[in-house]
Amino acid sequence: MGGAAEPRAAVWTPKAPAPEARLAALPREPRDSRMKIFSGTANRPLAQEIAAYLGVDLGKILIKRFADGEIYVQLQESVRGCDVFLIQPTCSPVNENLMELFIMIDACRRASARSITVVIPYFGYARADRKAQGREPITAKLAANLLTEAGSDRVIVCDIHSTQALGYFDIPVDHIYGQPVILDYLASKTISEDLVVVSPDVGGVVRARAFAKKLLNARLAIVDKRRQGHNMSEVMNLIGDVKGKVAILIDDMIDTAGTITSAAALLKQEGAEAVYACSLPQLKGFLEVSLRKLL
Repeated sequence: MGGAAEPRAAVWTPKAPAPEARLAALPREPRDSRMKIFSGTANRPLAQEIAAYLGVDLGKILIKRFADGEIYVQLQESVRGCDVFLIQPTCSPVNENLMELFIMIDACRRASARSITVVIPYFGYARADRKAQGREPITAKLAANLLTEAGSDRVIVCDIHSTQALGYFDIPVDHIYGQPVILDYLASKTISEDLVVVSPDVGGVVRARAFAKKLLNARLAIVDKRRQGHNMSEVMNLIGDVKGKVAILIDDMIDTAGTITSAAALLKQEGAEAVYACSLPQLKGFLEVSLRKLL
């Protein structure tokens, strides 16, 4: 009684060393020569990091645009009988990157690849996963159909906007979550143990609750948001208490950053000691400008 409080355990204990340490510790053993990794133009540095992590070289491929905007692809090494992995996020410009991926798949199929796995860290059109109004398309389903018809055997996606979109594929899909990466980052920071995990909208409550469980069952708060239109949002009120606490905002995607910046401003207004915004993926657009306005 009256003594010092017992120290609490860390909010999250990383279960693996940092990526750089893992990469340095990897044995450089000969890999199966039947595995080939090719990169599109959407994010070649990411593909290079993946190849380096696996201890292999990226496959040689020529990709160029004609004057009228058409895309030309040529594999510059044999893939006959190989297991091919194509790394191509379908971020902005979404249509160009998606079409480029279709053409890469077709090139590999016609070159007699044994299997074709497409790695799509960001799956474009995932937000168009249902008919919100009459006479609307379900573009996520269309994109899934086109990837299948082009010749994909398997798809790997990361933190897709809506998990129901995984059911739109008629081929196997591996869904990778970035939660451990975010938790490792939070563990590397000196953060108060008085945490509250905040969902920026009602639809993200399940995701936020999963994070809260990992953070020693931290409290949960919800921002009640009323969307005014495409890429526009308005924060109305806060459900929960954040006063004097460190708020961890968890969202599935940052595009224009309207939701995150509005939610963060509200949390500050409600007395949050600090606000951490966490999301995978983060798209371009007005993200940097919006965050600077918040700061």
